[in-house]
Amino acid sequence: MIQISQLHKKFGKLVVLDGLDLDIEAGGIFAVLGPNGSGKTTLIKSILGMVIPNSGAIQIDGKSVLKKWEYRNQINYLPQIANFPANLSVKELIAMVKNLRPKESNEKDLIELFGLTPFIDKKLGNLSGGTKQKVNIVLTFMFDSDIIILDEPTTGLDPIALIHLKKIIQQEKAKGKTILITTHIMSFVDEIADEIVFLLDGNIYFKGSIENLKTKTEQTDLEHAIAHLISKQYV
Repeated sequence: MIQISQLHKKFGKLVVLDGLDLDIEAGGIFAVLGPNGSGKTTLIKSILGMVIPNSGAIQIDGKSVLKKWEYRNQINYLPQIANFPANLSVKELIAMVKNLRPKESNEKDLIELFGLTPFIDKKLGNLSGGTKQKVNIVLTFMFDSDIIILDEPTTGLDPIALIHLKKIIQQEKAKGKTILITTHIMSFVDEIADEIVFLLDGNIYFKGSIENLKTKTEQTDLEHAIAHLISKQYV
């Protein structure tokens, strides 16, 4: 599904991606993990076309996507920060996004699921962070796309909303979707991810299942396994 070869990206003198190679097969939930500054966001934004690498290749379904835009119509993206126009209402924002992306949408069911009906006419600038995140989730999942990228999707969610989010992600996986998630919440990863991609210093230090990582690091829980992996790289 997604093939990345020898991806390099620098910001000034800072090397963020250093010859990164990654293959992600179609279908399943992949957690892209790593400490701050490891290259996670740059990798995700490179796949989305929001960052142009200095060199390397990115292919989706065998076709190069670098400096192209049509492929983005098959990607749903949830950004880490729900930075919406404060003067728009929730209803106006959803209508605007639907106009920008001419695909069939199912926002009504999602609005009801996340309890957003009382907020539908409220201005986005007056909403709490958690409510904005629910709007963010509705915008992400209301279109049917092959690839779903979620950047810190649990931020600000209450327990009930988190349960709904997990259920939606599992439902999308059951449809054969490819789901990439970045998060610092290891319990969320442990519960939902099929495979981990661990980045450090712009390259991949581990790719595989959670159980394989625990075995490799001789740890019984994911949080300690990740900490062990980081500490070993800096010894």
